[in-house]
Amino acid sequence: MAEKRINVTYQEYSSVEEMTPEDQALVAAALEAQKGSYSPYSDFQVGAALQLANGVIVKGANQENIAYPSGLCAERVAMFWAGANYPDVPMETLAIAGSDHGVLCESPASPCGSCRQVMAEYQKKYNHPLKIILVGSKRIRKFSCVEDLLPFIFDSLTI
Repeated sequence: MAEKRINVTYQEYSSVEEMTPEDQALVAAALEAQKGSYSPYSDFQVGAALQLANGVIVKGANQENIAYPSGLCAERVAMFWAGANYPDVPMETLAIAGSDHGVLCESPASPCGSCRQVMAEYQKKYNHPLKIILVGSKRIRKFSCVEDLLPFIFDSLTI
């Protein structure tokens, strides 16, 4: 038996002002995207802003449904829209912001496993790292690739 360890490196900011202007704009777009949230059951609003390699920013917001789990997370709304409308354009950076009852969470909301796996699929499709920014009111975390959020990506069907 061998014991192994996984280390994750990420950047942590105490405010958006510490970030590059490009990242600041993406964070602002994710915060703005929360306005499109339909979350009458959880009252947890999530906004996502996805910057593509061509400079386009695509926004998504979580969409709930009384027939749970028929809704969709903000991250997948943005990624699926981008994949359908810009199928040949790599995804560069995805910013995610979550608010509880209209108040931005102090600690950044983290994407669910399904969203992480979809991020991994697009990262693999484009053979290009997808950076992720998780936005909270007290801290913002930036990851350089999906593996930092999902270290053992499901990426093959080999037997």
